[in-house]
This record gives sequence, structure tokens and C-alpha cells, in this order.
Amino acid sequence: MPQHSHAPTRICPDCSGFATAVITTGVRNRDGSRHTIPVTCRTCLGAGTAARPVPATVTAG
Repeated sequence: MPQHSHAPTRICPDCSGFATAVITTGVRNRDGSRHTIPVTCRTCLGAGTAARPVPATVTAG
């Protein structure tokens, strides 16, 4: 039976690992191509991975 291996890093929950996307503005350049702008994920800042959550610590007082 095959063993499945898990990803070594945690994928960003907001962008699902696709950290950068290119969006068309609707404007055409002089050569007829579309004008595009790259947009990065705000959560992972374009890395595609998210940091693991830090466990909460409790201080006794």
C-alpha cells in the first residue's frame, strides 16, 4: 500500500499556496496586449506558506 507524504510546510489558508496572481486592468498597451498588475497575498506576503500557530502560554499569577 502506498504511503502518502504530507507537505513539509503549511500552505497559506487565504491563497492556498498561489501567493501571487496577475490581474488585467482592462486597458490595452500600444502593441495590443493587456496591461496587467501583479498582486501578492496579504497574509503570507507572497510566500505561499503560513507560519505555524504558536501555542498560547498561560502564566500563573
